Order: sequence, then structure tokens, then C-alpha cells
Amino acid sequence: MMSILFAVCAAALYGSADFLGGLAARRSAVLPVMIFSQLAGSLMLVAILPWLPPASADFADLIWGIVAGVALGIGLTQLYQCLAIGKMSVVAPMTAVVAVVVSALVGITGGDRLSGTAFGGVALAIAAIVLISQDGAPKTAAEEQRSSARTLIMALSAGFLIGVFFAALKQSGASAGLLPLLSARVTTLAVVAVLVFFLKPPLRVRSETVWLILLGGALDVMANVLYVLAARHGMLTIAATLTSLYPVSTIVLARFVLGERLRAIQIAGLFCAGLGVVLIGVG
Repeated sequence: MMSILFAVCAAALYGSADFLGGLAARRSAVLPVMIFSQLAGSLMLVAILPWLPPASADFADLIWGIVAGVALGIGLTQLYQCLAIGKMSVVAPMTAVVAVVVSALVGITGGDRLSGTAFGGVALAIAAIVLISQDGAPKTAAEEQRSSARTLIMALSAGFLIGVFFAALKQSGASAGLLPLLSARVTTLAVVAVLVFFLKPPLRVRSETVWLILLGGALDVMANVLYVLAARHGMLTIAATLTSLYPVSTIVLARFVLGERLRAIQIAGLFCAGLGVVLIGVG
């Protein structure tokens, strides 16, 4: 039950961080948003480590952290780019579905065995993500451009890499504590730094986006911690599926902050998400 609670809370924080990151990326270049948010999150993680119980990570734990960090660095950059140029209510669920599929396949291959009730909950959660993406609004010429093949490919790639991130962190041992996550965060920061070095984007960010970047980075690392706890206390398939419900909070925030309206089918998606969580908990 603790795994479910951690995963649901991680989803809420991931979705909020993505919303803030998407807003910041619409006002400043994506890479500066990424590097400063990752730096803020990494510093926060370093600050809390001394307050946690002692941990010991072996070489394999750190390697899995590095794999997770490379996947997150590239995947999150692609996701923020998609959120900046596309519709949040479509991009976020699309990446989430792919992340769930990748994580579930790895989990089932690795020995996850779901009860019928829990499997139904996972199916409902995936259906919820699909339903939430159905905004149904007529597209303008600009929005047609946002829905280009390039954006679609980037969103699918981001979802795949986020699924790899979820699966890689699950492979680390419980005795390693949050050290694999620290390894992942440092690697993510290094990946983004390399992208900045080669692409040489302007690093200046607008003053009104600073708080978005810092808060988004803090929420992202808190979500990372909660996901690691969820994966350690339960099956990868369930932890990753529930965590991948992060578009729910992204879309709820878009509704109340940006005024994006929810259709009946999206409300049905929210209902499916809640019922899926209940079924997974019961199963």
C-alpha cells in the first residue's frame, strides 16, 4: 500500500513539475530551463542526503543510475520542447502511455505477476491517459504545425526514455538508498551541459521564469525520491503505471491556470484514473 501512495504522490509532483517546466520553456529556451531546473533539483537532493540513513551503493547501482540519468536528460529535454511547442493536454498523456508500456514490459519480463484486479487497474490507468489526451478542440494553422511529425516523434521518444528511466532506477538495490538517484541526477545534468556546449543556446532566462524553473526543479527531485520509494516497495509495473498518471495534474493545472477547458471525455479519463488506482490498491 505504501508503494501505491508513494507512486500517486510522485505522479502529482511530476505533473506539476512538467507544467511549470513547460510554462518556463514557452518563455525561455528549453536548454537553459533544463540545466537550471536540474541544477536546482540536484542541489536539493545533495542537501537532504545527510539527513537520511546511511546507504551503500555498489558499482552496479551507480551504473543503473547513470543509465537512468542519460535517459532522463535526453527524454526530459524532448518532453519540455514538446510542451513548449505543442498542446500540454496532448503531449503529456502521449509520453505517459509510452512510458507505461516500456516500464510494464520490463516489469513483466522481470517477474512481475499481477492479480486480475490489479491488471484491470493498470488497463484502466492506461485508458485514463488516452482519454485525458482527447481535448477535441479544432486546430488552428499554428496548432497543426505544433502537431507535426517531428513533434510526434519527439513525444514518443521522450515517453520511451522516461520509461527507461523508471525501469533503470528499479534495478538498483534498496541498500543503495538514494545514491543511484544522485548518480542519475548528476548524469542528467552532465547530459544537458553537453547539449548546451554543442548547441550553444542563449543561457539567459527571463526574470519571471526563475521561480518556475526553481520550483519545477524542486518538485521534480521530490517526485524522483517518491518514485524510487514506490519502486522499492512494490512491483515496477504498478509503480511506473501509477507514476505515469502525471498528466492528470498537468491537465488540472492547465485547466485552472491557463483556462484550458475539460471535455466530458477528459473528465471520464480522470474518473478512470481514480478507479484504476483503487483497483490496483485492492489487487
